[in-house]
Amino acid sequence: MNPTGTIGIILLVAIALISYRGFNHQIFFDQYKFHVSEILVNKKYSRLVSSGFLHVGWMHLIFNLFSLLVFSSNLEYLLGPLNLLVVYFTSLVGGNLLSLLIHKSDGSYSAVGASGAISGLIFSSIALMPNLPIGLFLIQLSLPAWLFGLIYVIFSIYGIRSSSDNIGHDAHLGGGLVGLVLTSALYPSLFLENIVTTLLIALPAIVFLYILIKKPALLLVDNFFVKNKEKYYSPDHIYNQRRAERQKQVDKILDKISSKGINSLTKEEKDFLENYNN
Repeated sequence: MNPTGTIGIILLVAIALISYRGFNHQIFFDQYKFHVSEILVNKKYSRLVSSGFLHVGWMHLIFNLFSLLVFSSNLEYLLGPLNLLVVYFTSLVGGNLLSLLIHKSDGSYSAVGASGAISGLIFSSIALMPNLPIGLFLIQLSLPAWLFGLIYVIFSIYGIRSSSDNIGHDAHLGGGLVGLVLTSALYPSLFLENIVTTLLIALPAIVFLYILIKKPALLLVDNFFVKNKEKYYSPDHIYNQRRAERQKQVDKILDKISSKGINSLTKEEKDFLENYNN
């Protein structure tokens, strides 16, 4: 076991500091959180990463930091610092991309947290050591890692399908799968050695993703795709709405120029026209 776990500690400190700033500055929080319309309409792709350094509260933050500390030290020793970072950030982005796929029709959907990246670390550990006992949080019970992973995948699929809580099951599932697949690719000999348990974990998720892409209504029958659909706004709707609002403001300024002359414009109105023309 790595006695220092340097990379994990650096990540932990960065997440704690940035999350704390988000707790106290709502504008900062809103600027960097995962938000569907900001990503798809305004092309703020950096939010796929920055959202992983924000949390909604102390319990959310402490639970994720504890999980990061538990899994990162061993993995840094087994994978090396560089591969640990690759698995962490690829899992973070992969989890958010799955979330973006599932919620692409809901422009108002937002989320934060490092759970997708940490799920990637957990499943990376499972790929390397499928028989490692993993203890369940606050319960005096441990399961072999492969069985824990299988239950985790099934529970995440159920959570995505039911949409019955405020947990980002989609990011958990996406991040976990990325960690599992990426680690298997980095260590093909271990994948061949543990192929049965790896495929057992991955198969239900692969089937779920296939159906999600091809026929989403078969799975997502009781979440926002069908129920209460009128409360959701697609990115296209948001884009067209913003475009109409900008055009309305332009027309108002042009009417003012026509009646009172261009010198009647305020600095804000002139700046708006210049930005609009650009």
